Amino acid sequence: MSKLILILPAQILLLAIFASAEDGGYFASTMNPKRLQKEKLTHLRVYWHDIRSGQNPSSIMIQPPVKKYSSTYFGSITMIDNALTSDVPINSTVVGRAQGFYAGAAQRQLGFLMAMTFAFKTGEYKGSTITILGRNTVLSEVREMPVVGGSGIFRFARGYVEARTKSFDLKLGDANVEYNCFVLHY
Repeated sequence: MSKLILILPAQILLLAIFASAEDGGYFASTMNPKRLQKEKLTHLRVYWHDIRSGQNPSSIMIQPPVKKYSSTYFGSITMIDNALTSDVPINSTVVGRAQGFYAGAAQRQLGFLMAMTFAFKTGEYKGSTITILGRNTVLSEVREMPVVGGSGIFRFARGYVEARTKSFDLKLGDANVEYNCFVLHY
């Protein structure tokens, strides 16, 4: 009788271990990729307004550049909460915000590491985001940076953006940049 009492709990424990192993363990399971819808390519064109001047700037330098490299902004860090509009003028319809930072990452040229999320506030993309992470050599006519992820409609997002400066005020530091976003998502 005592052997039966010991064998029964051991069998229950083994059953529990094998049952959890079948669904991927305690914290993960395999999903069927057929649950994903057909992949789509979306093109978005927005205008990014980097405003460093005035009473309510959307871009604030939180770390100045290393003095030796002040002409290239190497070592600087700038936090942003920039308006994304549907057209070039800043008073155009605001479709979202670009939130994140850019950091001076090149010693011998004007080049930034961009890490930002485009958070959409209107239309069919409301509540969705795309995240951009890459190198931006701002004096180049066209800069390309990767889209590394997204949320909402843009879950599983990947793709790239092309940035083209539309205007830059050297005295104030304000800039307007056209972003063409090519995003693959489900």
